[in-house]
Amino acid sequence: MELKGRTALITGSAKGLGKMTAMSLAQMGCDIVLNYKSSEQEALLLAEEITRQFGVRATAIGADVAVQGDVARLAAEAQAWSQTGSIDILINNAGPFIRERRLFADYTAEEVIGLVNGNLLGVMLLDHHMLAGMRKRQWGRIIHFGFGHAGEGRAWPHRAVYASAKTGLVSFTKTLAVEEAGNGITVHMVCPGDIRGVNKERTIAEVSGEQDDESPRGRPGSGEDVARVITFLCLPQSDYLTGNIVDVTGGFDPIKTSIKTSSN
Repeated sequence: MELKGRTALITGSAKGLGKMTAMSLAQMGCDIVLNYKSSEQEALLLAEEITRQFGVRATAIGADVAVQGDVARLAAEAQAWSQTGSIDILINNAGPFIRERRLFADYTAEEVIGLVNGNLLGVMLLDHHMLAGMRKRQWGRIIHFGFGHAGEGRAWPHRAVYASAKTGLVSFTKTLAVEEAGNGITVHMVCPGDIRGVNKERTIAEVSGEQDDESPRGRPGSGEDVARVITFLCLPQSDYLTGNIVDVTGGFDPIKTSIKTSSN
C-alpha cells in the first residue's frame, strides 16, 4: 500500500491497458479516477469492482481527450472528487488510433486534427491542468503512452499522423521532466509493444505458457507487463527516475520503415 492516500487519474481506463493500470495502482492503495469516452457501463462496473476488491475510492468520468472543453471538465471534476483537491498521479493512456494502414495523403483534415489533438495536444493540456496541484504538494507522477521505439523518431509509413504526435510527445516528456524535477514531479513515457486483443487485460501468468513466434521473448505481451512498469515508476522510491522513454515490447519492433510500391 505504498501509494495509500494518493489519487490517480487514468485516461481511457474502462478497458484494456488503462484498466490493468488502474487495477495495479488501486492494489497499491491509490484512489482511482477512471475515464471513458463511450464505454460508460464498463467504467462504472470497474469502479465498483476496484472499491470492492481493494477498499479504495473509485469513480468514472466521461470525457474525450481530443476535445479541449472535455479535457478541462475532466481535470476539474477529477480534482474536485479527490479528497485533497488535486491529482497526484496522471496516466495519459487514451489516444485515438486508426488501425487501417494508409498513406498520409489519404487522411482527411479532420482525421489529422483528431489524431494530433487526442495524442499530443490533449495530453499536454491535461498535464497543464494538473501541474499546479502537484507543484503545491511537491509530489507528482505523470506517465505518457507511446509506442515501441517511439524514442528513436524513425519513419513509420502508413502511421504518419499517429507517429508524429507520439514522437512529439517524446520531446515534451523529456522537457517537462527537466522543468518539473525540482518540484518533486517525475515524467515518463511508457511504450507498449504489440499487445493484442484480450491480452491487454491478461496477467503475465495467463500468457506465460503461450507461444508468440513474432516476439523475440517468445510469449505474448500482457496488460500486466505494462501496468507493473507504470506502477514501479509511480512509487515514492522512484523519484530519482525521470524523463525516461521505456519500451515494454519483449524485443519486438513494430515499425516497418519501407513500403512496397506497385510496378506499372
